[in-house]
Amino acid sequence: MSAHAAMAESPEKDLIVCREGAAGIIRLNRPKAINALTLEMTREIVVALDEFEADPGVSLVLLEGAGERGLCAGGDIRGLYESAKAGGDLGPVFWREEYILNARIPEFPKPYVAYMDGLVMGGGVGLSAHGAHRIVTDKTKMAMPEVGLGFFPDVGGTWLLSRAPGEIGTYFALTGQTMTGADAVYAGAADVLITSSNWAGLRDALTNAPLRATSNDVRAIMAQYAAADIQAPVATHREQIDRVFAHDTMEAIVAALKQDGSEFALATLRALSEKSPTALKVTLELLRRARTSKSLKESLVREYNSALAVFTSSEFVEGVRAAIIDKDRNPKWSPSRIEDVTPEIVEKYFAPNGKYKLVFPD
Repeated sequence: MSAHAAMAESPEKDLIVCREGAAGIIRLNRPKAINALTLEMTREIVVALDEFEADPGVSLVLLEGAGERGLCAGGDIRGLYESAKAGGDLGPVFWREEYILNARIPEFPKPYVAYMDGLVMGGGVGLSAHGAHRIVTDKTKMAMPEVGLGFFPDVGGTWLLSRAPGEIGTYFALTGQTMTGADAVYAGAADVLITSSNWAGLRDALTNAPLRATSNDVRAIMAQYAAADIQAPVATHREQIDRVFAHDTMEAIVAALKQDGSEFALATLRALSEKSPTALKVTLELLRRARTSKSLKESLVREYNSALAVFTSSEFVEGVRAAIIDKDRNPKWSPSRIEDVTPEIVEKYFAPNGKYKLVFPD
């Protein structure tokens, strides 16, 4: 029985927290929903991190997902959709607590290891890609496709993607295309690529790591299981991506793709044409501002204000309806054309919200 199969038989709790050796285990346990993250799970992860940080018997934390399909498919989009339609406050509450957790992960004082096998999207990226030790596999499918939902790559996604080499992050953010494990390492969103068949051995080595294992110890263990160098598919198009996505307006990016005219450029244009024009412009502006930000927290505060505006917009409700509720894949965006999204529309997504505010604990 595989480690994943054993996880799927765990007790019916959405989050399992336990100790294995000197490792504190956090297991997302909603395999039928590809471990989609809920507000309650977020709160339980915070409690688990508190306990593991204070426990001298815990040397490292290991994040993993139950089932065969992936670490985490993202946040509970359906719940957010229902709340947005009803004028509720799940979005503001959930994102505030989720973003505070995202900011804590890179500051966690013990090695934080994330196993990013299978599907890793949205909130799953926030739980894993900010960690100190990020493991992807030959089966990893990592994506932040939020622009197709009238949203943007949040959970610190604009911070991560703005720091990818060249314009690789801009490309993935705007197109929502899926990264392979090799792509994720190339983009700086992961550290080590392994074959999934080697996970059982690596997991055993991590859970049997000596007490008081350091980050250097963890890196040495991971290196023993790393796959041979595998070229990232996206690297093949690096020159085109850097040239085309270097522009600071969507109009200029689209024009550059049309001028390029290659098969890759035309496929990219088709991908962009499916996204919310407003979300595309907001995302590009978030990426450019994140590039000059000094910290993840600064980017998260900006993302939170933008997320609040998205939550009350028709774009988010329509995007989720078309992709997840009705599944007709035919969203009616408003405005429907990139050139009709004015600077005034975009700026509304960057205005402070008088009711909700993201404040990080001391």
